[in-house]
Amino acid sequence: MSATSKLTAQAQVSVPASVRRKLGIGPGSTLAWETEDERITVRRVGVNTSAAIHDALFADAPARKTLKELKAGIATHIRKRHARD
Repeated sequence: MSATSKLTAQAQVSVPASVRRKLGIGPGSTLAWETEDERITVRRVGVNTSAAIHDALFADAPARKTLKELKAGIATHIRKRHARD
């Protein structure tokens, strides 16, 4: 596949539609530019879905608690915090 782009006055480059479709990229996608002598390679940087990001952030999160367990935890905390010796 061969496609061309033109550099704007603000040093921006448009990615041709055929390349965007092939790479599966759109607004907000990140591209990596690698140079070697006179050759430049542009590639897509990782594909992260919202589910993958959620799993990465909350993989170690404790299991969900029931409302009864949450209320019991709050009551225990309040008793400890306001206990008189």
